[in-house]
Amino acid sequence: MRAVTTDADVDVVLPCLNEAEALPWVLARVPAGWRALVVDNGSTDGSADVARSLGATVVHEPRRGFGAACHAGLTAATAEFVCFCDCDASLDPAQLKPFVREVRSGAADLVLGRRRPQGRGAWPAHARAGNLALARLLRRRTGLRLHDLGPLRAARREPLLALGLTDRRSGYPLQMVVRAADAGWRITEHDVPYLPRTGASKVTGTWRGTWQAVRDMSRVLNEAPVRERTAR
Repeated sequence: MRAVTTDADVDVVLPCLNEAEALPWVLARVPAGWRALVVDNGSTDGSADVARSLGATVVHEPRRGFGAACHAGLTAATAEFVCFCDCDASLDPAQLKPFVREVRSGAADLVLGRRRPQGRGAWPAHARAGNLALARLLRRRTGLRLHDLGPLRAARREPLLALGLTDRRSGYPLQMVVRAADAGWRITEHDVPYLPRTGASKVTGTWRGTWQAVRDMSRVLNEAPVRERTAR
């Protein structure tokens, strides 16, 4: 007899650096029964206290870096399914419900959100250009015909941990996709609304930040597949 699963088997990792203003909206949109894991990455605006007061589980990751925060959340998660979402109110965690259903049903191993900007300023031109360039490089490296490397995503926790992700900066989301592709995962993407974020971006708010992220991700794309590295 197949075990019955419930919404309680989903953890949502929310990397957070000074997002006190956005947290109330983000946490209110986390589906009922799911656990919100807010990973405080050195906030100075009281984000951790706000998250805790709103019922979230707070994980502290003192080492700065988007990947460091995401991986701290992944290792702190205990649910069968783990989702990732930015904590700046640009993405709606409620959009993750069909992602989890798709993974749960076995139709996909990793589901990604393809960001569709809503309104002016939601996705600056330089950030969009960098994302497009990386998508093309990813296609060349893996054959995946993805359009976006956005942070909204869902997968099973144990297979994610088994990927052995090592990047702790901006390359983390891309490394997840590359290593999943190398492992033969079924990867899908679906359109999601992309809203103007609350506050200033730490990564894509400037050309410099965007291209630093592109540089991190380009380094990931130059990695040899795991099977080649382990065969040496």
